[in-house]
Amino acid sequence: MSSNYLEFRFRIEPLQPASEILVAELGYLGFESFVEEDDGLIAYIPAEEFEDDLLAGVHILQSEEFKITYAKADIEKVNWNEEWEKNFTPILVDEVCSVRAPFHEEPNTEFDIVIEPKMSFGTGHHATTHMMIQHILKNDWEDKSVLDMGCGTGVLAILANLKGAKTVDAIDIDNWCYQNTMENIARNECDTINVEEGGAELLQDRKYDMILANINRNILLRDIPTYVKCLNANGNLFLSGFYEEDIPVIKKACETLDLEYIEHFERENWVAVKFSF
Repeated sequence: MSSNYLEFRFRIEPLQPASEILVAELGYLGFESFVEEDDGLIAYIPAEEFEDDLLAGVHILQSEEFKITYAKADIEKVNWNEEWEKNFTPILVDEVCSVRAPFHEEPNTEFDIVIEPKMSFGTGHHATTHMMIQHILKNDWEDKSVLDMGCGTGVLAILANLKGAKTVDAIDIDNWCYQNTMENIARNECDTINVEEGGAELLQDRKYDMILANINRNILLRDIPTYVKCLNANGNLFLSGFYEEDIPVIKKACETLDLEYIEHFERENWVAVKFSF
């Protein structure tokens, strides 16, 4: 793989919720990393994966509600990592859980997760990851078997492990995420987490008490039946990666399979929903 990346500097007015929506849309198109700025967003994609008409599929760029402009430039991957170190700031969720980089000062929190996301999604900065962390903090994971589907950096799997989960499987279809999760679980001394590269096809004949899936609406709708087959009696399914207006279609898909809607968190129009079996 080439070491060259394309850098897109987006200027956004007004900033929210356009920035969050843009991250989601670009992520689906192969953009691998993002840096938030006060007036916009910087996004990176491997040069060999970019095509001239790729941004034509980004709906928010056509929206009349926001003014979004951008400039494109070539950048070396190593330079991006340096840029990430300068821009990545630690986050705090409910005053209980911190997510930070190794070069940040250690905080006084009950749960302190140290990650280097590099090109992976899931630093905790995005609303969906933040809310999934909230669900983990609110629920009992002691001695539970857990699946983190679409694990990204592995931050959710790590927190479930720290909350007392008996077993944790972390799965992602992207090789970079697989490698990054392996690095991060070692960094947090959570070596009992099992990390695999692949998709829902890996879930044959598996059973879990808790399933976390922070992906996107279309993939969730496709794979919810597979998740339900993997849920133990009285198990819980936590879903995120979609907007508040998508809740009805997600609820219908789950309730058709005898899942009960419990509650959801909402943040910047994104939601994270809990269902029970």
